[in-house]
This record gives sequence, structure tokens and C-alpha cells, in this order.
Amino acid sequence: MQSASEQSEAAEHPARPARPVPPDHDYPDHWEADVVLRDGGTARIRPITADDADRLVSFYEQVSDESKYYRFFAPYPRLSAKDVHRFTHHDFVDRVGLAATVGGEFIATVRYDRINERGLPASAPADEAEVAFLVQDAHQGRGVASALLEHIAAVARERDIRRFAAEVLPANTKMIKVFTDAGYTQKRSFEDGSVRLHLDLEPTDRSLAVQRAREQRAEARSVQRLLTPRSVAVVGAGRAAGGVGRTVLRNLLGAGFSGRVYAVNAALAGSAGGDGAAAEFDGVPAYPSVGAIGQTVDLAIVAVPAERVPEAVADCGEHGVRGLVVLSAGYAESGADGRERQRQLVRQARSYGMRIIGPNAFGIINTAADVSLNASLAPQMPAAGRIGLFTQSGAIGIALLAGLHRRGAGLSSFISAGNRADVSGNDFLQHWYDDPGTDVVLLYLESIGNPRKFTRLARRTAAVKPVVVVKGARHSGSAPPGHRVPVTRIPHATVSALLRQAGVIRVDTVTELVDAGLLLAAQPLPAGPRVAILGNSESLGLLTYDACLTEGLRPLRPLDLTTAAEPADFRDALAAALADETSDAVVVNAIPWVGENGATEFGDGEVLAASLREAVASAQAPTKPVVVVHVEMGGLAEALAIATSTRPAAQGKGGGGVGTGPGAGLRPTGTEAQSSPAALPAEPRPGTAHGAAGAAETVGTGGTGATTSPTAPTSPTTLTIPAYPAAERAVRALAEAVRYGQWRRLAAEPGRVPEYEDIDEAGAAALIERVLGGEEADPRGVTLDTAQAGELLARYGIAVLPTLPAPTPDAAVAAAGRLGYPVALKTTAPHLRHRPDLGGVRLDLASEEQLRTAYAELTEVLGKPEELQPVVQAMVPRGVDTVVRSAIDPAVGAVLSFGLSGAASELLGDTTHRLVPATDRDVAELVRSLRTAPLLFGWRGSAPVDTPALEEVLLRVSRLVDDHPEVVAVSLEPVVVAPRGLSVLGATVRLAPPAPRTDLGPRSLPSY
Repeated sequence: MQSASEQSEAAEHPARPARPVPPDHDYPDHWEADVVLRDGGTARIRPITADDADRLVSFYEQVSDESKYYRFFAPYPRLSAKDVHRFTHHDFVDRVGLAATVGGEFIATVRYDRINERGLPASAPADEAEVAFLVQDAHQGRGVASALLEHIAAVARERDIRRFAAEVLPANTKMIKVFTDAGYTQKRSFEDGSVRLHLDLEPTDRSLAVQRAREQRAEARSVQRLLTPRSVAVVGAGRAAGGVGRTVLRNLLGAGFSGRVYAVNAALAGSAGGDGAAAEFDGVPAYPSVGAIGQTVDLAIVAVPAERVPEAVADCGEHGVRGLVVLSAGYAESGADGRERQRQLVRQARSYGMRIIGPNAFGIINTAADVSLNASLAPQMPAAGRIGLFTQSGAIGIALLAGLHRRGAGLSSFISAGNRADVSGNDFLQHWYDDPGTDVVLLYLESIGNPRKFTRLARRTAAVKPVVVVKGARHSGSAPPGHRVPVTRIPHATVSALLRQAGVIRVDTVTELVDAGLLLAAQPLPAGPRVAILGNSESLGLLTYDACLTEGLRPLRPLDLTTAAEPADFRDALAAALADETSDAVVVNAIPWVGENGATEFGDGEVLAASLREAVASAQAPTKPVVVVHVEMGGLAEALAIATSTRPAAQGKGGGGVGTGPGAGLRPTGTEAQSSPAALPAEPRPGTAHGAAGAAETVGTGGTGATTSPTAPTSPTTLTIPAYPAAERAVRALAEAVRYGQWRRLAAEPGRVPEYEDIDEAGAAALIERVLGGEEADPRGVTLDTAQAGELLARYGIAVLPTLPAPTPDAAVAAAGRLGYPVALKTTAPHLRHRPDLGGVRLDLASEEQLRTAYAELTEVLGKPEELQPVVQAMVPRGVDTVVRSAIDPAVGAVLSFGLSGAASELLGDTTHRLVPATDRDVAELVRSLRTAPLLFGWRGSAPVDTPALEEVLLRVSRLVDDHPEVVAVSLEPVVVAPRGLSVLGATVRLAPPAPRTDLGPRSLPSY
């Protein structure tokens, strides 16, 4: 695809003097990036420099004649010296070239040349450029050109180029598709036997959606390659039993891995046998290096000392290994030297196109029947199931594996990523989002490397399956050793609120993580907060009732079956509760019952478990979750766990299986869609994707099962009934399911960002540019004065009540005369501002006499006027004092916050938060989520305030911050909300040059 500028240079103007060349700019190292390609491998994108001449020639020699013809519109077997010079010498402004590299060698190039309206080479202010690509044939179809287009477009925008032009031969359909699928606004024409394309480089909703969809597919595929290898090599397996490498080798074999397994030990060099293997470890052929194996190795488990890891990585990369699990320690967790060692490890692995789990990792597990991979230090392979588990701690991973196994829960996959220098929880969210074998995602996180991206991915995943997170290192103020994360200024409570806004189920402990995961993986989502309680203990029923009220649920009167109740009584009561339309969930309480001779009987747990399963199986469609609270019931929890294992009965290729949780069956595969005429018909469960969008669903009937479509009958399936040793734990897990179900129903119909006709976006932008562009502007930012803040907010329809300074009593009287009585006299000194409890405010001053008296009292008690900085304002209707704020956090982005004004709210931390841009639904929840929200809605007979007016102010502040990233902080305090209308009495606005939005740029991996 030859560019017009190249054609003109080569043919039309052979003798034309060269155009003036702008001075070369410094090498733009911020254009370098690592990207994940469509097949899950990685490549490095970087600018092409004069040092790349040999690489360019070698690259071009490996391109087919057909691809060369498509690039230059004519046979072009080799590059001339002039070509090589032109393609490697750039000014990084008007002429830019980028290369995608693997192993340091070029696999693709892209180039733009700025042109004028006649298509000739030009400089700024020309804002159009010709663009041309060339991809090595062996790497076509990997999405390399699409990734290069994203990055060259970002470079062009940075250099004030707004449009690309490209000329492509009609037969070059692959390249035409790269342009047309990118999502940019474009024009297309056919001229002189070629297709002429013009792309507007301004990002659009569609281009961003395309970019994120490609990101999801590529990152999910990169994880899938790690989880489904056909061959595994354990690098560092020792000769003697024991040691990390030999332990992993034994675990691989013990799990029954379906692929080939090799051991690698460098000490075996020079002792190869007849078949090339130097020895056998546990019946596995052992070699001195990966290269000596002579077969393709998909995954390498690296368990050698840190100083020997670079040699092992090079051996793997040079012989086509796709991914690494680095168990070795001695990296960023060990200090500055370790951090540098970790950076070098990531750079080295990515240079070969490999992704890394670790270093300092515990390992990975995939329980799919056609894989059975246990490449970890866990001695026992978990049962197969529907839970995906990610941890950043090996010790926590061990505890979670044990806890889930003990309670009968199975896993689809498990990852303990250690320092997560490369592959992170975000990558696994991309994988689990559309993994048919996973219904519930459990995450133990000690840090969040990219909070913006995590929130976006978690929201999308939570829309189809639950995401449960427990966050460690909440109060330390720093990231755990080994974790490289951006600094965030917002408190933990704010992060928690933002995660809940994204649909994440946020729990505080590892125990709660297991409790919630067990319920969500086993039971349908509740349709509402009404809870039926039944059991053979009145006291336990009352404890459950109280726990429900504490968690915001609506419990019904407990049904006491008495201590004489037998398993058949439980069965009948549970069946009745499941059929009762006045409840949305059922809690069954059970204590040991008393026999005829008065002796306590402990051995009937198995019988009770069978009765409870029978009641659930008899329900026409299990649309309500059932949980059991047991106290000293021998064998009950074990019987429920054994009888209702979450291992799928049938699995399709790639690990797809069956499940019963709220995310089960969302994407059935061919084997999963099998049906059995003996099963009950599937019906939508309230709060699930099936109920909202007609996706496939799973029904529990007490046997084995498979996922099905809405119209096909299901085969019998196992329905786990989770058991808890305390009412509070069961109810807390149930409450999380209720809140998640409500969020998911609301997420099916998201809110909107209203348009306001009176917003003057252009006027606000001009004011901001005037302030930040001034000669005396501080590059770190500036706080607007009162007049400027009022003007800016007025552009967005937010009126701030005028405030007049009162440095003397006479000035106060004059101000009151301008405003009209009654007035308020307030101090604005920093230590008294917004603290009416300290006595710095006098209200309802109706005359000059009252004003002078109040002025004298303030100055006598609190200090001199120059210290107090008193002001006068007109009185406004009484109401509830509130605070509206927005601030930009470098890690999370813009956050909108709301609370009531006053020291009590600040002490209690009673502030709610939402990410910007906020929708009408977001601000409605923002207002109602406060613990003190009843004060806004007529608490104890007071008049309800004008919450619609309050929500409108919140939406307008959100729009201001979203439209103008230079607005880094806004504080409206107080905002007095009256029964009719509101008044903004004070406002502070801070402007600063905006930080770059990494989430809107071209996709790339975190830099090292």
C-alpha cells in the first residue's frame, strides 16, 4: 500500500529540491509499548531509528512478493539504500515510523508522512498524513496491524494530525479490513484502480469499543494459553526428591495432566542418552535445557535461583515457549536490587513474546477434564467446579484452596500470581468474563495495579457473573513488597464504594470470601430481600432474624418446628417456604434434636441433608437460594458437601462444564447444550442474565446436570446447599447475594447522563484556557478566586450565592445594605471555615444593630477581623446543609462525592462516592446511600428536602469535571437543600494541566 507522498517523491518530482526538514526531536521513548496480540502472544511496539537499517533489510527479505506488491503497487524485490535511509530516518513529527518486534526483530512496520491538501509532503499546520503498513507473512492474522494502527493514530494525534489517508489495492482485503474495522469515522472511494480511505483520528464510542473488545480477546487468549498447554517443562527439577521444582513435577503428574511433561536440569549437560534424554525424574524424561527437548513446549515452570532465571528465560524464548510461571523468589519483594531484577525479567520475557505469571508465584491450576493441570505447589488437585480463584499470596491461596475443598466447592481454575509483574487479576477477569466453565470469580488482592481498568472490567464481568473481592493491605498506606502500583490518595472506604458501584461484591475477610463464593456458585440469586426462616430452635431463629435486620434484609417471622422436629418436618417446611411467594430466600436453622429418652442425637446430619435435598428437588423450579445454619449437627455440612459436589458431570472441549450458580449457562457450548427429557424445564431465575436477556440457565434437581437453553429441557443437576456454622455468616453471604442481584437487575437498564441546554461548555473551556495559559500560571495548578469559581460554575448552571467581604463593621453594614436584610455574618479563616460548631457563624441578622452586635461578639471571642476574614451573605431558606465534592485521583480518575455538612459526618466517614461521569441513577444512589440520608427525606416529622434539585447539582458537577479534565477539584460547601430548591453558599475550584488518560490511549501492557 504505497503512499501518495512516496509516489510523488519517486515519480512526479524526481528533481524537486527536498522540502525543509524540521529538526529531529529527541527519541520519544513514551511511544514504546508492549501489546498482547490476537493469539495471546506479545510484541513490542517502538519508534524506528537510524540504527534499525539491518533489521529493516532482514525483515523485508522475509516478506513475500505478494505482500511487497500490495505495499508498493509494483514488484519490489529489495529495498534500495535510499529506501532504507528514508524508512529509518524520521523527525518524529512529520515523518514517523513504528515497528512491532519479537525477539528484537521486526515483524511489522507502519509509517506516516504529513501531507498537504494536494497530497504532497508538508509540515504543520497541515493536519493530514499518509499511512502505510507492512506485516511479515508469518505474523499476518495475529492482529499486529490493528495494534500498530492504534499506536500510530495516538502518535499522530499527539503531533496535531487529525486525519489519515491510505491507498490500498482492492485485492488487499486484509488491510482494507484493518481500516474499516477500526471504528474511526471514515470515507471511502475508488480512484485509479485503488481504494482511497480517509480516517478521522478523533476517538469515537465505536473505536473505543472496538479497541476494548480486541483487548479483551487478546488478553483472554493469553491467559487461555497459560491454562491450556499441550506440553509443560519444569525448569529446575532436581535429581533428588524434594525441592520446589521436583514438587511441582510430582503435582503435575499426580493431577493426571493430559499433555506431555518434561524435566529440565542444567546439571545434566553432557550426559544425554540415546533418545536425547539425560535421565528420568519420576518417570519423566529429563534434559539439560529446553532446547535439548527437541519438541514444542507451551509452558515452562521456572524454579531455579533468581540469578539463573535470565538464562532459563532465554532458553525458553529461543525455543518457542509461549508462557512462563516463575516460582523463583528474590525479586521486587526483596528490595531495590530485586525490583531491577524483576524489571529485567519482564522485559526479557516480553522480548520473546512470552507472558509471565509471577515471579514469586505459587502456581496455576486448571481442573478441566481435558487438561487437568496442577502447575503449582498445592499438593492436592482441587475438585472441578465453577469457581475461578485468583490470589496475590501463596499463603492465602493455600488457605482458600483448603477452605473451599473442605466445604465441597470445586474450582474451574486457580492462580496465585505472587508479584504479578506481568499477568494480573485484570487479565484473568478478561478470561473469566466469557469462560463457559466459570460461574463465580473470587479475588484476593493486595494491590490493584490499574484501578481504572479493573473497575471497567469488573463492571462488565459482574453483569454476567458475580465477582467477589477481598482486599488485603488496606491500612498500611503502601503497596505490599514486590507490587508496582500507582499511588492513590483516596481512602480505602472510597475504593470500596467505587468497587460496589461496579457491581463487585466487596467483603472484608477470607472467610467471608469463601462464604459468599459458596453461596453464589451453588444457588440462584434472590429476587429480593424477603427471607423466610425455619428451624428447630427458636433462639437460633431469633438470632437469624436479628442478623437479617442488621444486614438490611426483610425477614419474615421465624417458623419454629420445635426441638421435636424430624427430618421429614424440615423437608415439608422447606418445600412450603420454597413455594411461598412472600419470600425470596430461605434460611434453615438446625440443632441436634432430642430423642425420646432425652438424649441428644448427633448422628442424623446425613438424614437431614437428604431431606433438605429432597425438598429442593421437589420445587418446580429452584428460584430461591437456600442456606443452612447448623450448630453441632454431626455430619450435616459434610453430607451436604459430599452429596452436592460442584464437579460438572459432563464437560465439553476446553473445560466447559455445568453449573448451578448465578452465572452458569450464560454461554453454552455444544456439549453443554445437551438435554435430557427426564429433567424439568428451565425457567428464568430472577436477577440472572437468563431472566434479563434470555440466556441459558441451569436448574438444580438433585442429580447430575448440564447447562441448557431456555426452551430445551435440562438434564438433572446437582444443587449445592451451603452450610454455615453461624447465623451471622450465612445471613451476611445471603445479603451480599441480595445486593448483587439488585445491582444486576438495575445494570440491565443503566442510567443516563442528562443533557442540559444551559451548559456553556465552550465558555467554560475559554475561561479555563485563560487561567491556565496566563504568564503567571503555576504549572502545578491554580485555585480560582471567588469570582472566577462563580463564573466557571455558572457556565454549568450552578449559581453560587454572592459573598461580600466585611473587614470592618462599617463594611459589613454596607454589604448588608447591598444584599438586603436579613443576612448572615460568617468567618472564613481556614481553621473556622465550615465549622459552625465553633461559633463562627451568626444567622438571621435583621438589622444594622444586630449586625454590629454580632460583629463585635465574633471579634471579641474569636480574634481580630484580619484573622477571621469575615464575610456577609444574604439569608437563604432553611434546609439540610450538604457537601458536594469532586476530585481527580491519579489511579482511579475523577470521583464525585456527597455527604452532609458538619463534624459528625466527617468523623463517621459518612460520605458516598461514584465515578465520573455519573448517571441519573448513580446520583440517586449517591444521595440515598448515606447513613444519614433519612435527614433528607423527612426524618422524625421534618419536611423532606428537594432531592431532585440536589441530584441535578451533582449531575452538573459531574458534567463539568468530565467535560474539562483540567478541573481537578471542586468543593461546594455548604449546599443548603430546602423543601423547595437549594442554595450553594460556598465554592472552591482548582485547575491544573490534565494528566494523560491511559485508559483512553492505545492498548498496551504496563510498562517496565
